[in-house]
Amino acid sequence: MRNGKIGVGLIGVHPSRGWAMTAHIPALQTSPDFEIVALTNSNLGVANDAALKFNVPHAFQHHEELLAHPDVDLVVVTVKVPYHFELVSAAIQARKAVYCEWPLGNGLHEAIELEQLAEKYNIHTVVGLQSRAMPEVNFIRDLIHDGYVGEVLSASLIGSGIIGGATIPEQFAYTLNPKNGAGMINVAFAHAIDSVSYVLNSRLSEVMATLDTRRKMVQIVETGTMVAMETPDQIAISGKMANGVVISAHFRGGLSRGSNFRLEINGTEGDLIVTSSLGYPGVGETKIQAAQGADAAVRDLDIPQKYVTANAEIGVIATTVSNNYALLASDLKNGTKTAPSFADAVTLHRLIDAVEQSAATGSRQHF
Repeated sequence: MRNGKIGVGLIGVHPSRGWAMTAHIPALQTSPDFEIVALTNSNLGVANDAALKFNVPHAFQHHEELLAHPDVDLVVVTVKVPYHFELVSAAIQARKAVYCEWPLGNGLHEAIELEQLAEKYNIHTVVGLQSRAMPEVNFIRDLIHDGYVGEVLSASLIGSGIIGGATIPEQFAYTLNPKNGAGMINVAFAHAIDSVSYVLNSRLSEVMATLDTRRKMVQIVETGTMVAMETPDQIAISGKMANGVVISAHFRGGLSRGSNFRLEINGTEGDLIVTSSLGYPGVGETKIQAAQGADAAVRDLDIPQKYVTANAEIGVIATTVSNNYALLASDLKNGTKTAPSFADAVTLHRLIDAVEQSAATGSRQHF
């Protein structure tokens, strides 16, 4: 640590685009607990430009240089999914704490291996399932825990994948190839279903799924070129949580003129409705409505101030990531594990694998 702050090394930074620039850097720069001390880009010139723009003292082309730097306590991996395994493995073996963006690995097997490697070296790990750190999500979780809806009977979810519509920006075209592990099922659907599992304090234990690709071609925004859609743009599941709650979910590619995220939780004593302007909590404006007992209709619920933990001026996306960093800072200082970990990531990877297996075989999966 330097000056009492956790030294962060960011792998995969561009000065004008990308998730690191959009979410991680604003979150870290407004945190009292972290200091960005190094960054990398595979192009050294770009790395230097990013370091200059964001006032970071060290810029490297190769991740090995960043991992060897003594001021780096925490390595943050923000590159495309196919590179996660190599980079996270190297960070673990360098004995650095690791924050890896979701998905953790390119498929279940990589995720399991990374979790096991972190356990072997006793490394503190965090994964970017930051919807769990949203004030709204934690408020709902507490309402359910405190009995607002009574016993939860069912949860119904409808959402939009953001990607997977009629058009796509060129920088996201790689998500259309399933080999890259970043399609709608891996990102928007996964984040959304993880937030549902989190608020219900349970996990899916059985699932029946349908996956389909209804749009066969997608237009690149910048060039007008038509490219093949090889990942599912329709995901429909039904199943049960380990605690008995019946769940259904349908995700559609792109964005809807109607509901882009709507979660209804029905209980013996009340109902909760969560809506968001985009495909999952943490990327759009979120609203909560509820009713219980003799209420004839739902009403808007305000988020109590105690749940608001970050600077909203940096925007919804960066604020949500900032909340995840706040959990991590507290964990590193106090030896706790409240931030989403590699173990949580493996649980979610198992669900995605079960959904894909169910759709491929036409059978209900128990896991």
